[in-house]
Amino acid sequence: MTKYSTLILLLLVACLAPSAHAQTRRTVYGLQLWPELQAELALPGNDYLLLAVRGQQETDNNDFNDPDRVLGFDVRRVTVGYEHFWNEHWSIGGTLGYLSANSNYILVPEVLLRHRSSIGPLTFGQRLSLERTFPSPAGAKGQTNARLRVDLEKILPLGHVALRPRLSYEALTHVRLLKSDTDPDERTIQFTSLRGEVGMRISNRFDFTPWFAYQTNYNFGLAQTDVNGNVTIPAGRINSVSPVLGLDVRFTFLQGQDASTRQQLPTQH
Repeated sequence: MTKYSTLILLLLVACLAPSAHAQTRRTVYGLQLWPELQAELALPGNDYLLLAVRGQQETDNNDFNDPDRVLGFDVRRVTVGYEHFWNEHWSIGGTLGYLSANSNYILVPEVLLRHRSSIGPLTFGQRLSLERTFPSPAGAKGQTNARLRVDLEKILPLGHVALRPRLSYEALTHVRLLKSDTDPDERTIQFTSLRGEVGMRISNRFDFTPWFAYQTNYNFGLAQTDVNGNVTIPAGRINSVSPVLGLDVRFTFLQGQDASTRQQLPTQH
């Protein structure tokens, strides 16, 4: 493992380490279902263009006649992206995401830097990105976030198909250059996702990836009192956990590119 990789992992552990005196409440929500359909257009030198469409359904919401649902999904996301590879280890790119829920939407442009290298028989990946959220309605406050993802994977050829087991961990923090007195307190890390998957490559043009993840939002909760003013739930940290079951289905349009020499990323771009 490189010094760069080791430093990133140490910083991640330091950020996630909770203070010994903090009181933390943990809430686990129902399973979420995230199917995603992807179209990837292969370009020279491992570069690609991406179009992805995803639905997010919360099984806690059993009202399938909910007028705010579209095609049965509570949240819908469309993502377009491009990534350029400098060499076999480094790449840079950008994505633009559009999320809609109820009558509101969020526009999320993102720039990213990726590094991939070998650790014995495994491939170690690091993805660092900066994104900005632009929510509706007009005048709603957006924010800038930094994301760091690390992952380990291995491709296992099995005749004419291949398996791609992979484990990834992602953390997000809100980037604020200046903080005013009216800004709310925040945890150092506001979101994490631990994801395990097994990609299945059926052909050079088609693969799919079933995956499962534990996603956690980290917040501060205010104290709650009864009608007499007695504190029933003290103020403290709140960890909100959502298990997620997903399926990524990808179609690759090679455009004459040589699939045997192409370095294709996992479906979690």
